[in-house]
Amino acid sequence: MLRRTSLWSLAILLLLSSSPASAQQIPQEPGPFRNPELVELTKVDPTIKLDIRYATKSNFLGSRVYRQARAFLQRPAAEALVRVNQSLRQQGFGLIVFDGYRPWSVTKVFWDATPEDRKVFVADPSKGSRHNRGCAVDLSMFELKTGAPVQMPSEYDEFTERAHINYECAPSEAKRLRGILRAAMEGEGFTVYEPEWWHYDFKDWKEYPIMNVKFSEIHKP
Repeated sequence: MLRRTSLWSLAILLLLSSSPASAQQIPQEPGPFRNPELVELTKVDPTIKLDIRYATKSNFLGSRVYRQARAFLQRPAAEALVRVNQSLRQQGFGLIVFDGYRPWSVTKVFWDATPEDRKVFVADPSKGSRHNRGCAVDLSMFELKTGAPVQMPSEYDEFTERAHINYECAPSEAKRLRGILRAAMEGEGFTVYEPEWWHYDFKDWKEYPIMNVKFSEIHKP
């Protein structure tokens, strides 16, 4: 994890309060693209748990970057995630989501605040993120019996080799649980981002534009 200090938090606050997104060179792509339809995950499946770290100070930045603890995906990706959750429930697990759609301006904050030797863990804003398209999700699992999160090989947003999907020095149970999540996600068209066991991209991500819509501006169904 990146070291959290008061100076670090101050730097994040300055980035968040800097020039408006329209002046930050949001990537312009030719398309054509599907019409975006972001849906709230807890609306399509109330049994999906949320742990939106970026709406708190409990994240790798040590600062709050979201004003609302909500998670969205494009409708086809959200519906696929519901099927993943239903499949996992038959095995005694449920999904816990850390992040879904992410406004482009937040991706730029992450990039600007991250040292060069850790940038593999954040997206380049000049290219946009699959999170910005509403087609990436950060997640883990919890046990239905206890409600407790399962133990994975690393913590969420841990910027170390333990986060890699192929890290083999983890306890066997953690690797087994990581494999259960991966199999369920891949079965519904998601692909893992190898440096981060928690990050999955939906198969149709290229068909959606980079977006910079605030959570508060997303219409409720």
